Amino acid sequence: MDFSPAVLTLFVLGVMAILFATELIPLALTAMGGAMTLGLLGVIPARTVFSGLSNSTVVLFAAMFVIGAAMFNTGLAPWLGNLVVRLCGSGEKSLMFGTMLIAAVLSSISSNTGTTAALMPVIIGICSAAHISPTRQLMPLAFAAGFGGTITLVGTPPNIIANGALAAASLTPFGFFEFAKIGIPLTIIGIVYMMFIGTKFLPKGDADARKAEEAAGSAGGPKSKSPRKMWITGLTLVLVIIVMALDIKRVPLELAAGLGAAFLVLTGCIKEQEAYHSIDWETIFLFAGMMPVAMALDKSGAGKLIADSVIGMMGSAPSPYLLTAVLFTLSAGLTQFMSNTASAALLCPIGLFIADEIGVSPHAVIMAVAIAASCAFATPVGTPPNTLVLGAGNYHFMDYVKPGLPLVLIYLVFCTFYIPLIWPF
Repeated sequence: MDFSPAVLTLFVLGVMAILFATELIPLALTAMGGAMTLGLLGVIPARTVFSGLSNSTVVLFAAMFVIGAAMFNTGLAPWLGNLVVRLCGSGEKSLMFGTMLIAAVLSSISSNTGTTAALMPVIIGICSAAHISPTRQLMPLAFAAGFGGTITLVGTPPNIIANGALAAASLTPFGFFEFAKIGIPLTIIGIVYMMFIGTKFLPKGDADARKAEEAAGSAGGPKSKSPRKMWITGLTLVLVIIVMALDIKRVPLELAAGLGAAFLVLTGCIKEQEAYHSIDWETIFLFAGMMPVAMALDKSGAGKLIADSVIGMMGSAPSPYLLTAVLFTLSAGLTQFMSNTASAALLCPIGLFIADEIGVSPHAVIMAVAIAASCAFATPVGTPPNTLVLGAGNYHFMDYVKPGLPLVLIYLVFCTFYIPLIWPF
């Protein structure tokens, strides 16, 4: 019996979802195994199976692990940690609030991946100084980076995709700060949720501080206490963050991070072998494996098959509120396993078509799709920030589902009724 590429992709994805949830085999092996299976089945070209390893985000991950290692090796991260603890106190919730607020603000104007990568070693240093498990802080950091991306047009790719879809249909696009009308309330809700509800679902993490430091490159504590090297490392990190925030076209994120990491090796802030050992290869292979899988979901038509099936259940004249809720659910569901850019690119044209068919303004529908595509909180593979903190936080797959899924549901209910108030049907 012949199966279409879309059906084969959905079958492989279903098996992967079970393996992710049960962790019968390592997460990275599941991701790479899924990519190789899709290659063997001919769903994706064999030459693309390992293409994720050359992806620019993988290079960014590796470079930021090296910079994080230098921060620990020179003693900069513990020093910063002690400083922040003196300013904010050592309470878990006060640190969580400060972490999420900084991450949300930075990611509203720069890459949420770059924000997470830059702040992760600093947060681990703070946790070490405050004697708090990094497991309790790193997932809120990753989530908050996602919150902040919804505040401006350039905060995350789905926002740009949504504007492009409106412009292509000769409709008025959203303004640069128009996303803040929904992004700021969502950020506030997300921060409050994580501090008072989500924190109850986070792992205790009582015994993993050492693992987190090793994942960030500490390898057991500072190797050099040279003030000069601390200054070099600190200035390098600041410069890398500034370049990322400025979004200079000739200096993309991975190049800025790579130059920073290479400079720290050349100046002796971290030795070459220490740099190699600092890279969390589980994170690298997990992300690299999911890239071809996401490609298969998009190119095979599996994503469109899911979209068409769900939308077909709504009938010929669905309520605008039902349409918004269904597209939000679909976009949020797809983005847990495929890139948020691909989710938005797939669903924005469908949302425009249906909005036109039932005679409602498309802006509320398109905004729901874009925002939902940034709600990748329920899996470690939904968005690079989630993957980046996986090893350092000693997280398992279900550790993301427990706090992430309720947050997605809260956002679904809020957006279904709030978005039409701001952009009426």
